Amino acid sequence: MFSYEDYREIIRLLKESGRYCSFKDAIGKDKFCIMRHDVEYSVERAYALSKVEESMDFTSTYFFQWTNNSYNILSRKNMDMIKDMHERGQTIGLHYALNGLTDMDMIRERIVKEMNILTEMFGFKIDTFSIHRPSKDVLRENIKLKGIINAYQNDFFTFAENVTDDTPVAVKYMSDANHIWRYGYPDAANIAGHDKVQILVHPFAWTKKGYDNFDNYKSLIREKEQELIESIDNECKDFTEYRDYFDSKAVYGLK
Repeated sequence: MFSYEDYREIIRLLKESGRYCSFKDAIGKDKFCIMRHDVEYSVERAYALSKVEESMDFTSTYFFQWTNNSYNILSRKNMDMIKDMHERGQTIGLHYALNGLTDMDMIRERIVKEMNILTEMFGFKIDTFSIHRPSKDVLRENIKLKGIINAYQNDFFTFAENVTDDTPVAVKYMSDANHIWRYGYPDAANIAGHDKVQILVHPFAWTKKGYDNFDNYKSLIREKEQELIESIDNECKDFTEYRDYFDSKAVYGLK
């Protein structure tokens, strides 16, 4: 269910619907299907998924975090990948982390500030954002900023206090959060059966083979371990004599 082949089938259904579009193009439309990605742990996996999309002549929106311990959005390697995604037609946005902030005015200010910084650093306009693990208070606020698109504003998302499969919503929202499809699977019935659809796919959950949650976690840890080894080796040569050992051994018992 989380293989690239599975993802290609979702893309096929979205294209077949004739309603697929970006957030910007969806504004004012009576019918739309939107695909979005919140990038949590790995820029590499987001890049790989964007290549899958490119193979099907498809583009979507990728939201990257500014404050994330798992990746540095401004490292040269990550910036190069994100710039390449942008040049290939992907929309790049901010995945804003609240980090405990609850003051709505301050949240608005921080969102704009972070988007302006990323716009300056990347050299292209970033004017779309999603919120990382939004609280009900934030969703209820329906944040709208001039010239900026919020993935959770009521044009693209319907907030309800307690959502069940039977809750009437203007926008059908489906998410693969925690390696489980929430609020329905994006099959033909759910895509064609609703006038307005937003799908959230987290790139870290998807691989060529399509792992279950445990094996996906294991493979992700191994990738990050390898990335750390390479980063240290590229930065300095203090540990060169040890690289082969840690490169071949299972530091976390994952091989």
